[in-house]
Amino acid sequence: MGSRTPKLTLSVQHAAPGHPLPTRRQLRAWAGAALERDAEVTLRVVHETEGRQLNHDYRGKDHATNVLTFAYSEPGEPVAAGDIVLCAPVVEAEASAQRKPLEAHYAHLVVHGMLHLQGYDHERDDEAADMEARESQIVTELGYPDPYPGGG
Repeated sequence: MGSRTPKLTLSVQHAAPGHPLPTRRQLRAWAGAALERDAEVTLRVVHETEGRQLNHDYRGKDHATNVLTFAYSEPGEPVAAGDIVLCAPVVEAEASAQRKPLEAHYAHLVVHGMLHLQGYDHERDDEAADMEARESQIVTELGYPDPYPGGG
């Protein structure tokens, strides 16, 4: 008997018109690739103003960041529930600065957000190493370059 494939319920909100954004199909594929248990996720792509406000309100930082994950379930619960917010202008600027294809950077950040949603973290060095290794594995299996060449 094989194990059951986890189920993903994904809602996508594009709140950053005027920015080149991944398709819903791409977002679903990237989120699904990182799925380790059932998940109910809203993925929202925002402008810098909303990204900055969310980062300020929830993390006390007065700047927009690339990805924020809001987990509403505990790691041991059967369904991972939460929101992942991607800030389009920040993602674009990082991809350009790092000389990465925009699509590859979005894929990595969706995977990163999904892993956070499922209990992964990178506050301690050992946690960071585990999370980065898992991200690298998933992103390269999706056909993109390793986001952490040289081991993070």
